[in-house]
Amino acid sequence: MRLAIVTPFYFPSVRGNSITVQRIESGLRDQGLIVRVWSLENGPSPDEILRALGEFTPNLVHGFHATSSGRVVVEAASRFGIPSILTVTGTDANADLFDPERRAGVIEVLCRATRIVVFHEVMRAKIAGELPEVGDRIRIIGQTVRCQEAPFDFRSRLGFAPDDLIFFVPSGIRRIKNVTFCLAPLEALRRHHPEIKAVFVGPVIEAEEGNRLKEALEGRPWAFHLGSVSHEELCAMLKSVDVVINSSLSEGGMANSILEAMSRERAVLVSDIEGNRTVVQDGINGFLFGSETEFLEKAERLIREPHLRRTLGVKGKEKIEREFSREGEIQEYLQLYEEAIGAEARR
Repeated sequence: MRLAIVTPFYFPSVRGNSITVQRIESGLRDQGLIVRVWSLENGPSPDEILRALGEFTPNLVHGFHATSSGRVVVEAASRFGIPSILTVTGTDANADLFDPERRAGVIEVLCRATRIVVFHEVMRAKIAGELPEVGDRIRIIGQTVRCQEAPFDFRSRLGFAPDDLIFFVPSGIRRIKNVTFCLAPLEALRRHHPEIKAVFVGPVIEAEEGNRLKEALEGRPWAFHLGSVSHEELCAMLKSVDVVINSSLSEGGMANSILEAMSRERAVLVSDIEGNRTVVQDGINGFLFGSETEFLEKAERLIREPHLRRTLGVKGKEKIEREFSREGEIQEYLQLYEEAIGAEARR
């Protein structure tokens, strides 16, 4: 099978879509598929991608993020008579589907796609509620974890003491990720726990948010933004931190950062939104927070109770090992592709 993938971001980017595509691509290549990836980030135009797809002659085209990749994917499928898959990853369903300026475009590409993939039932229900006509074409394939490591001793690089307690925020810097949320409550906790440090890792995606973070870090010498690191370095860093924070306002279900943290037995403290609730069970394999007060209370428990951090980390890893099989994920994609090819042949 020859598979074309179109994605808004790809290696060396460490954004969620890039990490997801690299993981799936690798698994499919291992199964013998011939895979080519086109990234829209600083890359070819849609017309150039369509010409290249014509030369590649794929059996199927798979796009990630309906708003970014949907148009070129469904156009390719129509032009070459092949099935199209669209994976809805987060903001395209949580925001763009309800945005007056983008809604029509999202609806059009979802209606034209042969099959639609979401990461969890909550996303399926949201799309089917808005577009009942595509409900029977939606398939749920959960995210999994592929976290290879490269040595990166950031604790020494930042001059941390062995007993410093690190709250870690791995995220691209953009408004929807709400990364500066944690600084005020962590600063309050430092009055009694001066060993607290905060480390932000990820590229600045929105300049305004980058400036907001830069301003928030001024006067807080205990908080650092390391910028972009490789995915392998990030995976290594997870072993050296104490608590991983996700304060997103919206997630598409199963954020890579949370899954990766749990796979490394790190305690997670994450915003109480539907995407995060698909992975984290409050007080069982992590903590959810719905307000600054709740964040502060649960962060303090994680500081005061190292045994609790360890227990949540162990339970998190157990959940990943039990429910998030990478081999199972790849088999589900293979079955989906065969299903889509069969459906297209019957049209």
